[in-house]
Amino acid sequence: MRSVMFILVFAVIGLAAGYAVFGKVAGHYISLGSLFSFGGNAFQSAWQSVSGIEAARNNILLCGAGGAVAWLLLALKFR
Repeated sequence: MRSVMFILVFAVIGLAAGYAVFGKVAGHYISLGSLFSFGGNAFQSAWQSVSGIEAARNNILLCGAGGAVAWLLLALKFR
């Protein structure tokens, strides 16, 4: 249970770091609502793709996943 909590903490830290690095699009940070909103209609998807929000979202989520994987690898190494 403790490892799961640490994985979640490192995933959140990775998300925060990714947001700080990749969250700025066109001089402004992406709102958290648009960061975590998936789906929508075709116009919204096209706008997010053209404006760079989709690429920034992918990079931020990959940073969060990277933080979780980093902690998992550390936990397995020192176990």
